[in-house]
Amino acid sequence: MYFHGWPGARVEGLLGDDAARASGVRLVSIDRPGMGLSTFQSNRELLDWPDDVVEIAGSLGLTRFAVLGISGGGPYAAACAWKLPDRLTSAGIVSSLAPFDIPGAVASMGRRNRLAFELVQRLSVLRRILMARVAWSVSRRPERALESGVTAAADVKYLDRSNVRSVLEQSLREAFRGGSRGPAWEMGLYTRPWGFPLEEIRVPVHLWHGEEDVNAPISMGRYLATSIPGCRATFYPGEAHLHFVDRLAEILAVLSGRSGGESKTSDR
Repeated sequence: MYFHGWPGARVEGLLGDDAARASGVRLVSIDRPGMGLSTFQSNRELLDWPDDVVEIAGSLGLTRFAVLGISGGGPYAAACAWKLPDRLTSAGIVSSLAPFDIPGAVASMGRRNRLAFELVQRLSVLRRILMARVAWSVSRRPERALESGVTAAADVKYLDRSNVRSVLEQSLREAFRGGSRGPAWEMGLYTRPWGFPLEEIRVPVHLWHGEEDVNAPISMGRYLATSIPGCRATFYPGEAHLHFVDRLAEILAVLSGRSGGESKTSDR
């Protein structure tokens, strides 16, 4: 089960299509409420998501499965790992946000994102205003909206690939298909306590994170790695938020148990 980033939608999963086909992995990418084809859900919390995942798994006849959360999808993968220990074989967390109540959570975040999250923590009404503006920008110039969110030098190279750029632009447009309420609500969820202790997760968790990430700072990746028991973490020096684009074959192999071994652990 592939959980897209924020703001994003199910089409982001197309980035892993070739890797999934080559390795025989069934990759199911899901819209979250208020994004893509999914209707907005009032007052939802992070821990409501695992119930949606169970319902989808049931409709597909899946008893056991792995989850993969990319960027803003990372907290949702962690929520599933905590709430669905009997259903998950493993969980992957990539370039993920961490709880915002940890000391210095946004200190190393890119200036634009840092200011946005700091403002909405103080004035929640700004979420709707900010996301409405982003929705307007995406509807007019999706390529410019995408480029404004990809600021790390190590990430810009991925936008030079037409297939990657196309998928990410599609995902961004789909995020606002039903308006800005879904992305705005989700932005608020990231700034609030997640509602479960990471230390109680018992599902095998693998984490991948670039050390130059300015969307989800490396401090967030390290916090998740040290808080989740037995987390198998790999950190990449010189790489940033989109490093996973070239590693999805490896990531899917690890999560499906077809890699012939586990991902390495790094204490960098």
